Amino acid sequence: MTTTLIPTRAPSGRSRTGRAGRGERLAFITPVFLLLLVGFVAPLALLIPQSFTDASGFTLGAYERFFTRSIYLEVIGNTARIAGLTALFSILAGYPLALWISRLGSRGRIIAIVAVVLPFWVSILVRTYSWTVLLGKEGVINSALLKLGLITEPLSLLYTDVGVLIGTVNLLAPFLILPLIATMSGIDPRLGQAARSLGASPTQAFWRVFFPQTVPTLVATSFLVFVLGFGFYITPAILGGGRVQMLPTVLSGLINTSPDWALAAAISIVLLVGAGLIGLLAKLVTRRTK
Repeated sequence: MTTTLIPTRAPSGRSRTGRAGRGERLAFITPVFLLLLVGFVAPLALLIPQSFTDASGFTLGAYERFFTRSIYLEVIGNTARIAGLTALFSILAGYPLALWISRLGSRGRIIAIVAVVLPFWVSILVRTYSWTVLLGKEGVINSALLKLGLITEPLSLLYTDVGVLIGTVNLLAPFLILPLIATMSGIDPRLGQAARSLGASPTQAFWRVFFPQTVPTLVATSFLVFVLGFGFYITPAILGGGRVQMLPTVLSGLINTSPDWALAAAISIVLLVGAGLIGLLAKLVTRRTK
């Protein structure tokens, strides 16, 4: 009688390692998941039903008021306009600055990056109030322009769209500048040298070789600045002085001044959905530009 012995396979160390690795990843993810659940998902779950209810029960009245009253449509347009201009001027001021910083030596680059990051160490509230000193009719800017004879009377910069725009660009431009510096610093300078050796001028080498490699980062950060500007509150509230109406300031008034929780919840949902759609559009455009 012949007996066939079938060898038994010992448990694979790799499988045990895989299970241990998944357990470690789960242990790291769980606190973040719980934080998001408690801090974001749970309040949102309470906010959405509130936007559809009033004293009489279920209703779409809050959304109907928001989308049919001209004042709210004007606020949406004004918010989008200021957010768009913030992104535009951040590009116009931030791209050349990022390009200049990326071409500095290592020591100069570090100093320049620290100068860009340094304002983040100061509260947004303090930085915004400092602009009231600069932009006021008797502020530093108007005083300097009057002394130089460039103007005959003080400019109205504070409590206007211009003042809000200046403040938001100052606060949000670093979100565009810093990623651009990282992208530009990682581009091999030999690519431009190769283009010039093949007969391209410095301008052609920049626009056809260097610039296209920065476009995905530029597009993504521009959308980021737009989204942040769309939901910005502190700067429009202080530098706008209640005269520049944006969705966050209107939302604050509905909560603190004339309590209308249903309409406030509806505006919050619109802001959230709008930010999500803009983020999705940014992702699609960034994919196309790569």
